[in-house]
Amino acid sequence: MKKRKWKSLLFGTYTKRGIIPTILLYLLLIGISFIFLYPLMQMLIISLMGLEDLVDATVIWVPHKLAFSNYAKAAAALNFWKALGDSIIVALAPSLAIIVSSSLIGYGFAKHNFPGKRLFMVTLLIVFLVPTVLVSIPTFVTYQSMGLIGSLRSFIYPALTGFGLRQVIFILIFYQFYRGVPQELIESAEIDGASSLTIFFKIAIPLSLPAFLISFLYSFVWYWNETGLADMYLKDSYSTLSTAVMQFKKLYEVLYPGGTVGLESANDVFNKGVQFAGTILSIAPLLIIYFVTQKWFVESADRSGITG
Repeated sequence: MKKRKWKSLLFGTYTKRGIIPTILLYLLLIGISFIFLYPLMQMLIISLMGLEDLVDATVIWVPHKLAFSNYAKAAAALNFWKALGDSIIVALAPSLAIIVSSSLIGYGFAKHNFPGKRLFMVTLLIVFLVPTVLVSIPTFVTYQSMGLIGSLRSFIYPALTGFGLRQVIFILIFYQFYRGVPQELIESAEIDGASSLTIFFKIAIPLSLPAFLISFLYSFVWYWNETGLADMYLKDSYSTLSTAVMQFKKLYEVLYPGGTVGLESANDVFNKGVQFAGTILSIAPLLIIYFVTQKWFVESADRSGITG
């Protein structure tokens, strides 16, 4: 009896995990976490190294002196606060447009029957499978003829019409959520005289708030990190952090022409510490958003079936 008790304690039962499986699980989770966190940790440490530490082979993890000046130089080169404001505008506006249009399109597919519904669904999936690069040139020509190039409207208008960045994913997320809204609830509301808009706003939306959150966060991150479309459509009207980081070395060398005369001038030479400081500054807002919304983000991702 004692032997069986110890066996259950160590290896667990059908309803309770034992000590050994728990230890193995935590070791696995720690290992996976380390794989993902190691590059970020290394980047953070190098960003705090001065030029002397970077060229010193004995310095690996702990710098002799924390070089916070790397962040000051990187922020100045990136024109950080202006770039941050532009990034928020460029990511926020189309993301809001995406959740509005995606929720309406998803609800229409989930709760309404109309001629050609299946054809439209198939077309939606085909659009998702077509690489963006294949339609980039005709899209650019179309936007140019409409006078959208150099304006944020080149991001907002497609998002409002269902052609935003990876918008098919969000339409399918809303479609899946709205399918879960009980039809009996909708029929009861219709019997009580509620219109389709009333049902949508007072029943469907409150039951699908996780879809709004997960769609907004993913869309915000994707637009934040987008550089190709921003360069093509926005031109010089908005300078986001992502596009600034792509030109970081050039911007830095314009502001700090790396000299070779004197120690102070030599310390201004573009180096890995400054480069990684600029990268940290560009992703810091996203990390803050994630930590603030982590609880709701995980719950929403779980309910929407998104993994990875």
